[in-house]
Amino acid sequence: MNDSPWATEPVPAGPAYDALVGPHTRPMPIVPDAAGRAFDDREARDRGAAFAGGPPLRAETPLQEPMPSPPPPPSQAPQDASPPPQKKRAGRDLRAAIGVGVGLGAVIFASLFIVKAVFVGVVVVAVVVGLWELTSRLQEKKGIKAPLVPLAVGGAAMVIAGYVRGAEGAWVAMALTALAVLVWRMTEPPEDYLKDVTAGVFAAFYVPFLATFVTMLLTADDGPQRVVTFLVLTVVSDTGAYAVGWRFGKTKLAPRISPGKTREGLFGAVAFAMAAGALCMEFLIDGGSWWQGLVLGLAVAVSATLGDLGESMIKRDLGIKDMGTLLPGHGGIMDRLDSLLPTAPVVWLLLAAFVGTG
Repeated sequence: MNDSPWATEPVPAGPAYDALVGPHTRPMPIVPDAAGRAFDDREARDRGAAFAGGPPLRAETPLQEPMPSPPPPPSQAPQDASPPPQKKRAGRDLRAAIGVGVGLGAVIFASLFIVKAVFVGVVVVAVVVGLWELTSRLQEKKGIKAPLVPLAVGGAAMVIAGYVRGAEGAWVAMALTALAVLVWRMTEPPEDYLKDVTAGVFAAFYVPFLATFVTMLLTADDGPQRVVTFLVLTVVSDTGAYAVGWRFGKTKLAPRISPGKTREGLFGAVAFAMAAGALCMEFLIDGGSWWQGLVLGLAVAVSATLGDLGESMIKRDLGIKDMGTLLPGHGGIMDRLDSLLPTAPVVWLLLAAFVGTG
């Protein structure tokens, strides 16, 4: 039984009702369900109000389709939807790096095979610019004032003395440069004197003294070929380390010093340098043999890697990425000399042991 107060009253009908409310608004009888309830309470109330003389029935609102639920935010995305793997990218502008490298190579080889003295001048310029970069970064980041003037003059003298007088001349110029650094720094207040002169002597040894071995290679009868061997092996070692490390590198070589270097890259450097060394010793060096080239390539790969790690250690201590911005895609001059400088004495010593210095 329906308990609604209006469910038991009769529904009016006939012309009188039609004249009062209109023939089109006559309420339909409410059909109860099995439990005795009206099938739509809202419709029942509206119709009951109309029957009781209330306001006219409101227009029926058509049923609306349910709004589609918005897509879940990114944070609620399925856990198994992982982004596509990113390709490995080089850390520098390769186009600029290749262009600058080709330009430098053209200048070096042209000066090397046309006039040897011009090549010595190229080495002097590289040494002076490298000293300027190194001393500038030391002063900017650590407040160390290594005197640039005696270093630049002494560095140029060192390189020329090595070419003219050999190892003896290079050592004498090195000693005089260190003395000049000590005296030059005396013109300023004594605070931090020891720190400044120590950095100055280190810079004199690290840049110009090691560079003198390049010009000493040039003094032999096949001097240009020896310099080419030195440059080719160093570049091939760096290229092999980069190529193999980029493609297969997984195990870090020295993560605290240079996170990008891997053991796989070192193996690539050794393999590439040994192959290039065998070819260079067989076809470029007078009296050389392929097995000597294997030994030379192995030594170059090790020294070039250590040189790169050594400068990375310096740059990490200074808190910088590059020593300069002179060479687009490469950084500064010192960023290109890092593996060349310690490799020069290694190549000079091994070639002197294998085929002599003449």
